[in-house]
This record gives sequence, C-alpha cells and structure tokens, in this order.
Amino acid sequence: MTASVDKSSSYALQQTLKSKISCSGTGLHSGVNVSMTLLPAPPNTGIIFRRTDTDGNGLEVAALVENVVDDRMCTTLGDGEGATIATVEHLMAALCGCGIDNLYVEVEGSELPIMDGSAAPFVFLIECAGIVEQDALRRVIEILKPVRVEDEDRQVELLPGDGFSVDFEIEFESDAIGRQDMSVDLVNGTFKGELSRARTFGFIEEVDQLRAMGLALGGSLDNAVVVSGNEVLNEDGLRYENEFVRHKILDCVGDLYLAGAPIIGHFKGHRSGHALNHSIVRSLLADQGSWRYTTVLRDRDDVIEELDELPTMVTA
Repeated sequence: MTASVDKSSSYALQQTLKSKISCSGTGLHSGVNVSMTLLPAPPNTGIIFRRTDTDGNGLEVAALVENVVDDRMCTTLGDGEGATIATVEHLMAALCGCGIDNLYVEVEGSELPIMDGSAAPFVFLIECAGIVEQDALRRVIEILKPVRVEDEDRQVELLPGDGFSVDFEIEFESDAIGRQDMSVDLVNGTFKGELSRARTFGFIEEVDQLRAMGLALGGSLDNAVVVSGNEVLNEDGLRYENEFVRHKILDCVGDLYLAGAPIIGHFKGHRSGHALNHSIVRSLLADQGSWRYTTVLRDRDDVIEELDELPTMVTA
C-alpha cells in the first residue's frame, strides 16, 4: 500500500507549481538576455537551480546557504567548480512569500532576469502557473534561542517568535533615503501586498566602479531605483515612500530562505546586506541548540512537534 498525506489534515503541506512557466529578461549584473523556466518538483526536493546553457557545464545546485559563492551586490550560487547562477534573491523571496517548497529553476544563462527590479513579476509567474499541495508535510525551522552576528555598525539577529516577522532599519547619507525602518509579519499575503513590488536601488555615483567590477552592466531606470545625491532619478518616483527599506526586507526574505526551509521566528536587522544575511543563516545552522525542525498547522504558525527527520506521511 502506498502511503500518502491526508489532504484534510490541519497540518501544513508542502507545495509546488501546478505547471511549468517561463520568462526572459536582462541580467542586472551581466547585462545579457537570459531566460528562466520554473518547473514542478517532487516532495522533499527543495529549490534546485539548473544551468541549461552550454557555458553552465550542467550546473545543478540546491538553494542552500552552503552553496553561496559570492555575495557582492547579489546572492550567487555555485558548486565550487566555476559555474554559477547569480541574483537569485528576488525569486527566492517570491518562492518563500508564496509558500513554494519544491521547484526546479532552469536558467539559460549565468544570472536570473532582473525583470523590473522587484519580486512582483515572479509572484505573477507563480500565480499564473498555479500552486498545488503535495503528499508531504511541510517542515519549518523554529528558532529556539537568539543568534546574533555583528560587523562593525551592522547587526542582525534571529529570535524566537510566533510566525515569521522582520524588523529592519537602514540608514544612508542621501536625503532621498535617510533613515528608514519597518516591521512586518509575513502572513496572509503580506509579502505580495507589502514587499513584492519594492525595487532594488543604487547610486549613480557608484555606477562606474560597479561596472569596472563587472557588476550592474544591465542596470537601468527600468529595473532599479537610481539615486543621485539627494534625488531619485526615476521619472515616476517611488512605489512606496519607504521603498528602500521594503526592498532590503525583500532581499532578506530571499536570503533567509537559503536555510532550506521557512523560518518560525523574528529577524532584526540594522544596515544588513546579503553578506550579513548569509552569515546569520550559517551561524544559526551551525548552532544546533538554537533551532529545530517542526511542523505547523495549515494557515497558522502554531508549532506542533519536533521532527527528527522530514515526515512523508500522516496516514496510510
């Protein structure tokens, strides 16, 4: 007899897409046109990135913090043998915000398309493809005790908490940004409504330096908020008054999903970026007394029980 999950169970189940879906666009840092296809994956697969172009050398890499090979201006995954996939954080944030546990991401190029600089186009793709529950319980990472990482005047912390929530503060000398802070609970569509449309941003005075480093070659006013001194150069202005901190939270959600499962706990960040986000995930996973795998109730954040391993069934 084949065991399966009772879909009427109150436990949260893993999810993937109903059908495959594709898009294409410019790579923010590479500046070249790339295409991407999202495909359903079996239970317990996680998020797997694949390079399908000839230069990718057949790269297949799991979206886990241990596979981050570069965090300059974006999150880049690789296998340590040369081939990489860059700028995965916006898609990872959308997958986390939409509750996608298992997915194959095929990329014909070295970088995901930047689209409009936010995660909203990826949320749209996910919704167009549809979401389906699977015959396996979802596991989450429950924070049991505080974990903190500091780097000079930058700090991040993960704390026990109900559900997944984020407090984030940024501070820039430019009056166009200044000091911004935001607190958000990631429940009931909050990611789509409050964070997904917030775009990446940069400073015009840094463009030459970034391009000399091989970065931001595809950046434009169509896919980023560009700041010059104390002004925003985008003709239509900002999507939110505090769009800058909202995008930093979006990036954070994507980076934290590299833990390999959704987090039940509270994140606090002060002037954090990709490197520090990755560092707190590594520190968390390295301290086995600070977290555990658990299950949660469907549409709730109540922690049910500790898991020794990922469950695959509740009824036969």
